[in-house]
Amino acid sequence: MKDRRGNVPFLSRRRLVSVSAAGALAASAVPFSGARAQAWPAKQIRVIAPYPPGGGIDTVSRAFSEKVSARLGQTMVVDNQPGAGATIGAAALARSAPDGYTMMVGSLVDYSIAPFFHQNLSFDMAKDFVPVLEIGNGTVAVLVTPSLPVKNVQELIALAKKEPGKLSYASSGFGGLIHLNYEMLKQMTGAEMTHVPYKGTSFFQADLYEGRVQVSIDNVLAHLPHIASGKVRCLAVTSKTRSPLLPEVPTMAEAGVPGFESATNYTLFVPRGTPADVVAKLNAAGNEAIKDADFRERMLKLGIVPLGGSTQVEAQAKMVSEMKRWGDVIQKGNIKPS
Repeated sequence: MKDRRGNVPFLSRRRLVSVSAAGALAASAVPFSGARAQAWPAKQIRVIAPYPPGGGIDTVSRAFSEKVSARLGQTMVVDNQPGAGATIGAAALARSAPDGYTMMVGSLVDYSIAPFFHQNLSFDMAKDFVPVLEIGNGTVAVLVTPSLPVKNVQELIALAKKEPGKLSYASSGFGGLIHLNYEMLKQMTGAEMTHVPYKGTSFFQADLYEGRVQVSIDNVLAHLPHIASGKVRCLAVTSKTRSPLLPEVPTMAEAGVPGFESATNYTLFVPRGTPADVVAKLNAAGNEAIKDADFRERMLKLGIVPLGGSTQVEAQAKMVSEMKRWGDVIQKGNIKPS
């Protein structure tokens, strides 16, 4: 059934396009007519930012859109739709026509975690989104108060196992990435600490630096100047490779915990059903934008390591692996909304 413009209605389209997380690839996109796809982009493009203006997602969205716009020859406008843990913006993307004129810069991690902590979501990342490419990752690190008598991750794990629950672990809230970083470490190593949730990083920084809580596994951006001054000690980064922000700090694999990987994430998504050739063109333009020296410098100043160079298939595989990683952590830890 088609509407007056000849398009398949949204609900019908979703019935036609049912894709599993493990098997969904760009080839599953439903093509529009050749003439329509070839004309893309013929008008302004909307980029949903599912967080308020001024934050990391918003800043990345604007910087990335500026560089991609120049390569596509079409205006890209950022549309902030914050709220409900980034799920309002994601729901808006899922409702959008899959014609290449609406996209979103969001987080694979956010939408891997969301189904476990938000009831009655109107979207499913695996079924409703196509990840086009990863833009970058924020650097996450194991941080300890300077007075804690440990020099590396193995000593921290040994201390936490020797006196279970004595060490306290600060997070930015129950069910968020910082909390789940601790849960993953506990499950992988047996390091038992007492979780202390705060309203955000800025609320626990002073407590961490002064020793009222002893540990956190957090994005380093807010902590970088304090790492340099010695107010907080950085034991390891949780990326696969060392971070250019902290090149002297080992990875978790180098620190003796292989497989422990975590990062704040910035990924470009389009609605499922977006024509495959449009996705390919957007992937190519996005990868070129990420190579831009000015863009890379701006990202590094935000504590974000630019990625780029990935195909859409690789972005899809990353989405599947992140959904499994965080779903397993939540289910194994029996973590439920408080």
